[in-house]
Amino acid sequence: MSVAVEGFKSSALLVQLDEHFKSLTPAQRKEQVAKVKGVFQFNVKNDAGTIQSWTLDLKNGEGSISVGAAKKADITIDIADQIFVDLAEGKANGQKLFMSGKIKAKGAVMLATKLDAVLKSAQTKAKL
Repeated sequence: MSVAVEGFKSSALLVQLDEHFKSLTPAQRKEQVAKVKGVFQFNVKNDAGTIQSWTLDLKNGEGSISVGAAKKADITIDIADQIFVDLAEGKANGQKLFMSGKIKAKGAVMLATKLDAVLKSAQTKAKL
């Protein structure tokens, strides 16, 4: 099942992240889960003002990405579509965006620091 959602630039990067995870061995996936131990819910707002949620589960099994809200997220991140893309491409600093209010996070905010490493590992392999 694809995690692509029409009308969202960040959809392409989530598809790449999903493909990256699927390219890993089960052992490598479990290693990622062991490092992060968290469920992320991204509420992404596009230019049209539509909000779409995705769930990145790096807490259970071998990890997964799915469309829709998490049943129980450890951290919920509200972010604009283009800012999410910039962040994933390494063009923006997550801490600065958070401090300036461009990213809103609820829950276990310290988990957000682990997200950077996840995005970077996918970026290196997928050449986002």
